[in-house]
Amino acid sequence: MENEKYVAYVSTYTTGIGDKHGIKIYDVDMKQGRMTEKDQVEISNSSYITISHNQKYLYSITDFGVEAYKILENGELSLINFESINGMRGCYLSTDYCDEYLFVAGYHDGKITVLRLKENGGIGGITDEVFHKGLGSVAERNFRPHVNCVKMTRDNKYLCAADLGMDHVKVYVLDREKGTLKLADVIRSDQESAPRHLKFSKDGRFLYIVHELKNCVDVYSYEVKNGNPYFERIQEISTLNDYHASNSAASALNFSVDFKYLVSSNAGDNSVVIYKIDADTGLLTKVFCLPVSGDYPKDAALFPDNKNLVSLNHESDSMTFFKVDLKKGLLIMNGPEIKVEQPNCIIFHKLGNFM
Repeated sequence: MENEKYVAYVSTYTTGIGDKHGIKIYDVDMKQGRMTEKDQVEISNSSYITISHNQKYLYSITDFGVEAYKILENGELSLINFESINGMRGCYLSTDYCDEYLFVAGYHDGKITVLRLKENGGIGGITDEVFHKGLGSVAERNFRPHVNCVKMTRDNKYLCAADLGMDHVKVYVLDREKGTLKLADVIRSDQESAPRHLKFSKDGRFLYIVHELKNCVDVYSYEVKNGNPYFERIQEISTLNDYHASNSAASALNFSVDFKYLVSSNAGDNSVVIYKIDADTGLLTKVFCLPVSGDYPKDAALFPDNKNLVSLNHESDSMTFFKVDLKKGLLIMNGPEIKVEQPNCIIFHKLGNFM
């Protein structure tokens, strides 16, 4: 791993801060556990980014739509095209496992948008739009649908859409020819728990859902029975310590590169939590929950070597770095913070064919 070269992409908001560069690109120094800015991309309000499963393209949310970029050999980005999503700015996006479709979650308008992807990685037209309907349980905050995350099952059959406002995850069967969605199941979370992000285990047998208001991760087993998706909750585990700050909100959900650990974060409590994953049972064991020295860690991720960690602190406009000892459960500050305005999410990307 020491000879492997990585870059990190960080998406940020741009409104009202004078900097039009919504994506920052950093060289990753794995040995030191630090990052150095290498390039930046002009894009408005990049609320979320994702990389295609073939590792060739990066997709970003922007105002009014989505943008596609080719990832160059040195990790820099070259714009392919922009496409409208015919609605309010999205908050999350992902591709299916064949990179044929791009899915966009709409927090503000409660909409899922499906767009076809082209051979060259570019974004084609909209193939479906699904609006979530109904009323949630908390009038002040969750009185309407807020689609916060969209992710395919690893068998590429179903799209799972976490609705933070309605306290459930809707499961849609994807018509692979037409690019249309049809409701197949609903995974109901506890009332007022606010499912925020979801991830599937490497083998696809387990689903992890982090809940913003309940500050917990729920673990589900997943299988297809008689042609239908079947999810069963097998664990609920807190993202906090017993002695936590009040008004905490769970935010991030990221696997380590080797899928052995799961990382989440807590705003309010301003902490990061790491769980060890039992590959056989899917169950989580908490390694630690420790402070990140920043305000509102919107995203947090282990470096690919599992020896370092970065926290993206949205309200204190910073990234903080830590040495990690997962055996001993230690998190030690590693050097000064890096200033970055309103960071949203981070992705490590391994560069190919480097000496």
